[in-house]
Amino acid sequence: MIDVEVELSKAVAHFWRTRSSQKMTQGGATGAKDAGNRGAVTGGKHADGFVELISNIVKSAGLSNVQVHSTTKRPRTIPGYFRPSKEWDIVVISGNNLVAAIEVKSQVGSFGNNFNNRVEEALGNATDFWTGYKKGVLSPSMRPWLGYLFMLEHHADSIRSTDRLNLDPFKVDESLQSLSYLQRYEQLCLRMVRELLYDSACFFTSSKDEGIEGKFVQPNEELGIKNFATSLYARANAFALR
Repeated sequence: MIDVEVELSKAVAHFWRTRSSQKMTQGGATGAKDAGNRGAVTGGKHADGFVELISNIVKSAGLSNVQVHSTTKRPRTIPGYFRPSKEWDIVVISGNNLVAAIEVKSQVGSFGNNFNNRVEEALGNATDFWTGYKKGVLSPSMRPWLGYLFMLEHHADSIRSTDRLNLDPFKVDESLQSLSYLQRYEQLCLRMVRELLYDSACFFTSSKDEGIEGKFVQPNEELGIKNFATSLYARANAFALR
């Protein structure tokens, strides 16, 4: 298999360089720029390095007739159960089989405003996906692989402890009290995998300054890129050997 940590470093560098470039050039033709960081978000393409990394992992597993969809809308839209369909960030197809569906997400700034939205989105997508599979909406595919890759900006606001919650008469899980957003996202990814909502999750952080050089940190080995890649590779290889 490819050296996934080297490839992830390249993807991180691409993310920050593209994001910076898009923020500077967005609206150049019209003179109108999105507020705040939105220009870097609406420009797209910053996640292309992560897409290429995942594509290379799958292709190295020996799958024939493999198609990795990440930009064309319709081929990466698959049926749901609680809704007619869902457009995933990456969909891997081989013949009539859905090999994998992967969400590739990032969080830069606005940590408090977006955390709950990210949690609800991740849980809802997984619930809809697996319920659909159990009900046969993905037939005739064998059991597919579901993955979640998430990069959080390493920032003073993302590593600072949050206020303790008092929701009397109800009790908040003590293991989630006063965590930083970095720790909250780590727990989210860890629990989603251990609850079997996702086959694997990759969680890492990177700062704006060092990320341009491809530097990143993996806070939890269980959520590292090597575990993520090994799991995806093994599932893709199982499809290749069928």
